[in-house]
Amino acid sequence: MVEREIKLEYPTLEAARAAIGTLGLPALRPRRLQDDALYDTPDGSLRARSCALRLRRDGEVAVITFKGPPEPGMMKVRPEFETGTGDAATTHAIFEALGYRVAFRYQKYREEFGDTTCVLALDETPVGIFVELEGQEARITALAEALGFQPADYLTASYSRLHAERGAALGLGPHMLFPA
Repeated sequence: MVEREIKLEYPTLEAARAAIGTLGLPALRPRRLQDDALYDTPDGSLRARSCALRLRRDGEVAVITFKGPPEPGMMKVRPEFETGTGDAATTHAIFEALGYRVAFRYQKYREEFGDTTCVLALDETPVGIFVELEGQEARITALAEALGFQPADYLTASYSRLHAERGAALGLGPHMLFPA
């Protein structure tokens, strides 16, 4: 499977909600906390290859995702393989037994809107408010334009990169987590 996505940044949650509301897209999933952990070897071999291994806790659901290296372009396009796991704690133990360690944790409150051609995820994160569009290229472009964004405005950085760029100034520490 191929993941194709961009992020659009908004100054406030209210501005992002209002913009999404103008599109008239149906709500797909309500607001909930996602707690993600990126795993890597101690020498950082996955990161060195621009790959990611993630365990996501999304309410009662846990999902394993592997992302391959991104292709150059105005959108982030990369191979992605995803599957559910019945037990996040056991999956974490398996990853550790295989030599993977949590390299970075990040949290966001996410709600989703859209259809089969594109999903818009409204993400509230400790480093900003983002609308992530994932789906078909033409639909992403059309929806971004309808929201007032051009390709020069697209963000393709991962949340780990955004944290690396902004986290210290926000006093976040080594992970992108909400205050306990």
